Amino acid sequence: MTTPATGGESTGTGLRVSVITPEATVYEGDADQVVAPAWNGSLGILRGHAPLMALLGTGTLRIEQGGKSTSYTVSGGFLQVVDNTVTVLSEKASAA
Repeated sequence: MTTPATGGESTGTGLRVSVITPEATVYEGDADQVVAPAWNGSLGILRGHAPLMALLGTGTLRIEQGGKSTSYTVSGGFLQVVDNTVTVLSEKASAA
């Protein structure tokens, strides 16, 4: 599991992101931006995004924080955005 930030709350300047599979929590930390492979195209999420539920397709999930990018290959599942928290529940997620 990659944990670039500690604590349960976002720093207030970005997003709090969790990527979860049935086997494990793959990523948990803060981010400036998330780009996800939604079922019908790419979806970009920044701080202040409206609440959203999206069906995930297969592709690369990119999490950007402080000029660094972390990528995961995901396949199926759901993405939820609420109160600057992004939760990705995916059937499969592996480092890309």
